[in-house]
Parts: sequence; structure tokens; C-alpha cells
Amino acid sequence: MSRPFASVRARATLAATLVVAVALVAAGTAVLLSLRSNLLGEAGTQAERSAREVATGLAFAKPYDDLPLDVDDRPVQVVDEEGRLVAASEDLERISGTGVDAVKPQPAATARDGGDDDDDDAADAADDDDHGESLEPGEIGARTTVSDGSATIDGDTEDYRFAAVPVETEDRGRLTVYAGAPLSAEHGAVNTALTVMLIGFPVLLAVVAWVTWLVTRRALRPVEGIRREMAAITASEDLARRVPVPDTHDEVARLASTTNETLTALESSVERQRRFVADASHELRSPIASLRTQLEVAAAHPELLDLGGAVEDTVRLQRLAADLLLLARLDAGERPADARVDLAALAREAAEGRRGVRVRAEEDVTVAGSRGQLERVLANLLDNAQRHARSAVEVSVRRDEGPHGAGGGGQTAVVAVADDGEGVPAADRERIFERFVRLDAARSRDDGGAGLGLAIARDVAVRHGGTLTVRDTPAGGALFELRLPGA
Repeated sequence: MSRPFASVRARATLAATLVVAVALVAAGTAVLLSLRSNLLGEAGTQAERSAREVATGLAFAKPYDDLPLDVDDRPVQVVDEEGRLVAASEDLERISGTGVDAVKPQPAATARDGGDDDDDDAADAADDDDHGESLEPGEIGARTTVSDGSATIDGDTEDYRFAAVPVETEDRGRLTVYAGAPLSAEHGAVNTALTVMLIGFPVLLAVVAWVTWLVTRRALRPVEGIRREMAAITASEDLARRVPVPDTHDEVARLASTTNETLTALESSVERQRRFVADASHELRSPIASLRTQLEVAAAHPELLDLGGAVEDTVRLQRLAADLLLLARLDAGERPADARVDLAALAREAAEGRRGVRVRAEEDVTVAGSRGQLERVLANLLDNAQRHARSAVEVSVRRDEGPHGAGGGGQTAVVAVADDGEGVPAADRERIFERFVRLDAARSRDDGGAGLGLAIARDVAVRHGGTLTVRDTPAGGALFELRLPGA
């Protein structure tokens, strides 16, 4: 089941918008909490200031009527140590949050006559508000208790933050002053900030989404150009075309460069494949045509049958087919087997029965790989050496403790095949490893083969993690050196 298409631009825009939304919500929450905390702290400070102003008057033995109880229409209560309200703001109609719900002061005599358990409970509450702080007469308590509540003054009900300050008087004992500061500013500021956020955040998110959409469209425009060109290349099968490389020197430019490099390698591979097929067809045509001619002649004139030539063409055709099959497997990336192969024994077996071939080998020079493929490499090298040698071919097998070119380190096994022929010109030392290449154009196919032996040898060496190179011997002949990582 196919999934619905979603563009990179849409996903990037959605992701950016979500990230910004989360950040805005977190930042907005922090701002609201900080704003509310600061405003509550300021209200508490104002309430404490009012309470201490009244407590200062009490400390100086001012009468209740001379206390600043109605400043700025803020609720104020003065409670004695028995929990009775002895003074309050004039227009106070209702109050909560101070622990004393009374709003009208009680005469002292009347309050004393009714001494009962309720008075004791109120006194205990007042003692709790004082936190057990010991004060001298005329001294104001250093500790302030803060609480939240509400009050109704002259018909208007608001929320307040109350501060309770104890004061010790000489003639009236311990008194507690409750003064409130309105929280309307705090509520107004928080509500205003919340309204601004509820309106501004969606607008900001819309702007972020729009900008992200435009930016990603601009950033992905080269990618779309690459995609269109690749689609055109696929449709036309023209591997000579290349995708445009933007001048941004960023990841998209590197993607375009890598894509062009891949197209170049693919074009080279396809061209090599076409050339290989053409050369293989040409090489196969000769032995097949020769064999057919001989069979047709034999069918018409049995006495003229060249049986030896027919067998020779058949063997040559068989070898060529085997070479082409091995090259096809190597091109397909077939991994060699992981068997241990003794190169010294393999060299002696390959040289056995060959005239003029001498082997000098150290013992126990082993590598990991395919015995059949490595045997084919040695056979091809020896065939090539014997084809160009004047009289002698020498094979040496040894261990080299130096770093190996392909493996990067460790023991290296080296097989060298040297002949006493004319050698290989420096300009042709890489070309001879190409497929179907013969340096001697005048040499017949029967003598020179199809030009696949050295190409197969190098391909096998590379597949085994090694190298195959050629240089001159001191005597002037060719020296082929196969280097493989030791087992």
C-alpha cells in the first residue's frame, strides 16, 4: 500500500512551525508566571508597607481613630491577641483571607463579657499569625505573613493580597495589623499579556510558516532541477548529459557534483560494456566461422577434413567462452572464496610441464582467496611470459614484511614472473591490462590469444585486495609482480 506524497518543503514547514509553537508556548508560560510572580510580590510589598504604617501608629500609642485605616480605600483590620477586631477600615463590608471575618470593631467591654471558647480559638489564631515572635512594648514584628483573599469596600469587591504584621503595645497588649493591596493590576496585566499572546502567537506562527515555505522552496529549487534533469536522462537514456551544479557550495552542490560523478562512472561502465560486447562478438566470430567452414568442407568432402584444426578452433572457442564468463562474474562483483591458498605450491603446479620456466619459492607463503582464480592468474602470466620470452621465464614467490598497498599493512605475498624478452614500453604498461588489447598488431590471434589474459589477471588481483603491475627486469625483459595480502 503506497503512502500519500508529502513534500520535503511541507514537512520542513510543519516541523519549523511546531518547533516555534512549542517554544512560544514555553516562553509565554514563563513570561506569564514571571509577570504574575512579580506583580504578586509588588502587591505583597504594598500591603506590608500599609500594615507597618498602621503598626507604627499603634507602637506610638495612637488612638484607633487616628490610625491611617482608609488610605487609598484599602482594607485594614486591627485584631487583638484574643482575636477580636478592634479597628477596621470605615467602608469595609466583607473580608476573607485574614482569618477574621468581622468588619465592625467590637467595644472592649462587650468583647470581654462574652469570653468563651470562640474567643480562645480566635486568640490561638492570632498567636499563630505572630509565629511565636517575642516582642518588647512598642516593637513591631520583623516577620510578615502574606495571604490572598477578597474584600468588599463601599460596594466594590476585589481580590487582595493581605500582609499581617504583629506589634506589641504598652497599653493594649499584642495586636496584629492586616492590610491588603488590590490584585486588580496583576489580573489586568496577566489578562492583557494572555490576550496579546493568544492573538500574536497565531500571527507569528503564520509568518514563520510562510517564511519557512518560501525559504525551503528557494533552497530546494536546485534539487528540483537535479530531479528534472535525472528524469530527462532516464527517459532519453543519454548518459552524456549532466545535472546542473548550483554555485552555492553547500550540500546541494555536493549532491549535484556526486550525481555527475556517478553519471560519469555509469557512462564509462556502459561504454565499457558496449565495447566489451562488440569485442567479444568480434573475437567469437573468427573461431566460429573457421570451425563452420571446416565442418561444411568436411560435410561436402570428408577426405579434406582438418580434424586437428577443428579441434584447435574448438579449444580456442572454449577458452574464449571461459574467459568471457569469468570476466562477467568479476564485473558482477562476485566475491572470491575465503580459502587458504599456498602460492608456492600453486606456482610449482602452474610451471609444471612448461619448457624454460624456473620457480624459486619460499615455503608457506599463503593468501586467502579463490584457488581457481589465482591459478588462472598464474597461468595467464606464464602464458604471456612464454609468448614473449627468448629462452627463459623465472617465477619467484616470497613474503614481504612491508606495508601492502591495498591492505594498508601486515605481511604481503609477492609473486613475480620475469622473462628475457623485449619488455613492455613505458607508455603501454597500463594499456596492456585493458581488455582485447594486443601490442603486436601483426601477431595472429592463434599466437597471441584474444587479449583477455592480463585483463583477467588484474581484475582477479584487485578482487583479492591486491595489485598487479609490470616493469622492466635488469636484463631488459618484462617483470609482472602480483602482490596480495597475506593470510
